[in-house]
Amino acid sequence: MSIEFLLTAFVVVLLPGTGVIYTLAVGLGRGFKASVAAAFGCTIGIVPAAVASIVGLAALLHASALAFQVIKYLGVLYLFYMAWNILKDGSAMDVRAEKRSENYAGIAAKGTLINILNPKLSLFFLSFLPQFVSASSTNVTVELITLASTFMMMTFAVFVGYGAFAAAARDYVVTRPRVMNWIKRGFAGVFGFLGLKLAFSD
Repeated sequence: MSIEFLLTAFVVVLLPGTGVIYTLAVGLGRGFKASVAAAFGCTIGIVPAAVASIVGLAALLHASALAFQVIKYLGVLYLFYMAWNILKDGSAMDVRAEKRSENYAGIAAKGTLINILNPKLSLFFLSFLPQFVSASSTNVTVELITLASTFMMMTFAVFVGYGAFAAAARDYVVTRPRVMNWIKRGFAGVFGFLGLKLAFSD
């Protein structure tokens, strides 16, 4: 595994996307443990895209405009749902000072869906991973699996870092509901923007 792959993957993971935004939102609203569940869910959501690229299904998705459009618009609807969900009472970003039980499985499931319903992710893996396969490799499949697994572990670690940062700022917003309301509107706006951006993607 080359240092070029590690550096490129790290930069890609750091770039704010739907998974990062979701993890930040959960960390800010529910705390660090909930953000870890969100990071885990987003990471698991990468698995279908990675598997699709490795077995070549992503090429079929690229060739089939209908398949791409169906998954794309499901993703758009889900991002709009996330924007609405953040604004409503009882959402992942409802900050409360008191302790409460958390549905970590539900938080992780939402993160998983965010990545599963993004058809561009499988196309990204299809174009990204093969660039770093060694020309002298005797087992390309094993090497692709290794690269994808490394990318996923890096994703989880970076997302946990984002969640920890958001959770650290949580105490500040607990006592400032007006600030939190504006932050919620900001996150909802970002999800709405990402939904529109996906809707108009080719």
